[in-house]
Amino acid sequence: MSGGNLKPGSGINAAIIVAAGRGSRMGDSGSPPKQYARLGAQSVLALSCQAFADHDGIAFVLPVIHPDDLALFEAAVPPHAKLLSPVFGGATRQQSVHTGLKALAALEPLPDTVLVHDAARPFVSGETISAVLAAVAPGTGALPGLVVPDTVKRVDAAAAIVETVSRDGLYLAQTPQGFRFGELLAAHEQAIDSGRTDFTDDAAVSEWAGNRTVIVAGNVENFKITTKSDLVKANDIMELRDKSKVTVPHVGHGYDVHRLVPGGPAILCGVEIPSDRHLDGHSDADAGLHALTDALLGAICDGDIGSHFPPSDPQWKGASSDRFLAHACRLAREKGGDIVHLDVTLICEAPKIGPHRDAMRRRIAEICGMAMSHVSVKATTHERIGTLGRGEGIAAMATATVMMPAATTEAAADLEQAAGESQRE
Repeated sequence: MSGGNLKPGSGINAAIIVAAGRGSRMGDSGSPPKQYARLGAQSVLALSCQAFADHDGIAFVLPVIHPDDLALFEAAVPPHAKLLSPVFGGATRQQSVHTGLKALAALEPLPDTVLVHDAARPFVSGETISAVLAAVAPGTGALPGLVVPDTVKRVDAAAAIVETVSRDGLYLAQTPQGFRFGELLAAHEQAIDSGRTDFTDDAAVSEWAGNRTVIVAGNVENFKITTKSDLVKANDIMELRDKSKVTVPHVGHGYDVHRLVPGGPAILCGVEIPSDRHLDGHSDADAGLHALTDALLGAICDGDIGSHFPPSDPQWKGASSDRFLAHACRLAREKGGDIVHLDVTLICEAPKIGPHRDAMRRRIAEICGMAMSHVSVKATTHERIGTLGRGEGIAAMATATVMMPAATTEAAADLEQAAGESQRE
């Protein structure tokens, strides 16, 4: 069958995970191939398959394994709705990919685009997969790559340097490599018919057949596990990733107070309350939302409301305080936080808060994008003691509980450094 005569399906993308190699450079003939090595609770191959199966743009994932590894595969890779039954590869990577392409050619409808990925690259990101998919076009394949960072030397058989190679335009090729399905199958079959079996990646096959390939931004974490030291570094990265998934509670407190002045209505916790007086301040002086904003900023260790919205800045004059609280929520989530509970206590003699409590809870939940059941609003008086007791103002105290990643910024930096060292080696 000629791949060039195949009619593509309707926007379907498939991925081939090449896992038929023996991993001879690992230097340990007594261990399973590297794609079945454990990284934490999962195998290298399972992580690679999962990265594509979890991507919204991929419809099918086809593993290509060694004929002797079926039992290993079944033990190492859990089932997934997108995961097809594995097929057996050949003696070379090129033969294994061709076997996978022929298996996909039996699908109905056929995929439009196919990505080919090395099983030994378990840390491929969804962003990299998306970038490759977006760059594939008729007659054009795509692969992620990294600019060569070091000086390149060419040596002779005696390891003597014979040339310093310019790094201009040089990239380190990664996977997945993406192509129009019919074009890649046709290129592989043309190569086989011509007796070519020495291609080391699919871009080389496609380019030999007359197609072009473009580079998209690669990622240092997307390195290939080749040696034992690579496996050690991969385990280090996995350990740091697991740590980053652990969350710990961060609790922040906020307090705000504003005086009452003639003229209503009063605005508290985002709700207008009928009153002959209102809170005075540079913004709308909503003490409840101000206290909640400070509580959230305290939970994520990011200053206070004044540092983000200075009262000296005229753009915030009369501003609605829901903008302040929404900003703090956005910052918390950008830092990986999960806002699990908000609690505010209003301290005033008047107006009465009870009739408006649920409306306040509902409004806070809307601003923060969370369930009303996780928002508490309470009120108390000041027993006619002091300025609050004389009804001269309203105060608010708030507490925010945010589950934050346990991993430190230093740990994240260590992860990037470990990945970079693996790529250079």
